[in-house]
Amino acid sequence: MATVRYLVDDLAAAVDWYVERLGFSEGDSFGPVTIVQRDGLDLWLSGPGSSALKQPGAAPGGSSRLVLQVDDLDAAAAGLQPRGDVVGGGAGRWLIVEDPSGNPVELFEAR
Repeated sequence: MATVRYLVDDLAAAVDWYVERLGFSEGDSFGPVTIVQRDGLDLWLSGPGSSALKQPGAAPGGSSRLVLQVDDLDAAAAGLQPRGDVVGGGAGRWLIVEDPSGNPVELFEAR
């Protein structure tokens, strides 16, 4: 299964749009984050108040990234180029690292 996170200005409007317009189904919700799903893709919609918006420079439309769930964030991030510090939120901890071309990849460790 693949996971992508999108930062959104209005969580309810984003969930409605993905469900009603693009055929996603609504999954789990963690306060300011709702997961919508379609064809093996989990799309994490992170609204105002989510830990995803704590990253410096994070904003809807410009901070989208691939999310890889890991069992041990510290071990997975060892030796990689981070974009900021580890951030904790209601669902777990995460860190954005850069691939060799500078593309953001979020390493996420669930609680």
